[in-house]
Amino acid sequence: MAAYFHGRQFDTFEFHALEKGEYEACRFTNGSGHKADLSEFKFIDCEFVVCDLSLAKLNRTAFREVQFRECKLSGLHFESCHDFGLAFGFELCRIDFCTFIGMKLKGTRFVRSQLLESDFTDCDLTGALFDQTDLSRVVFDNTILEKADFRTAYGYQIDPEQNRMRQAKFSASGLAGLLGKYGLEIE
Repeated sequence: MAAYFHGRQFDTFEFHALEKGEYEACRFTNGSGHKADLSEFKFIDCEFVVCDLSLAKLNRTAFREVQFRECKLSGLHFESCHDFGLAFGFELCRIDFCTFIGMKLKGTRFVRSQLLESDFTDCDLTGALFDQTDLSRVVFDNTILEKADFRTAYGYQIDPEQNRMRQAKFSASGLAGLLGKYGLEIE
């Protein structure tokens, strides 16, 4: 039987040392997990603060109502996660070189974060919020961006012909990110 932890606080620790199991309403602070294997772990209603999970393995990992704050999450394959009940949000995080291919991420919040060269191909980001988030070299291809909010995001290049974007929100200063492929000079 897998271990079960509820309402626990984990401070200044190594993710490698965590017991495989289900963690509910737990808080993880100052955790180091570079290349950790979190496959088949379950995190439900948990919070990760100032953690480094770069290059961690996420095969069938469950993230249900999870919040990441000030975390480094580089090189992760989020599409390997268990998709049942998947829901997470990010604030002040570095989410560089990550893949979210084919995921349903409706309403996901990316706040004051950096997503350099991440890939959202075939994702459903309906109603997602990209608030003050750097989207430089992020791939949006065949992505559902309906009602997504990009008004304060920057660095993005999105082809409206390759993505579903009905009622997506953009600021006037972000129009260059939508028209880049046309070689227009926007002032």
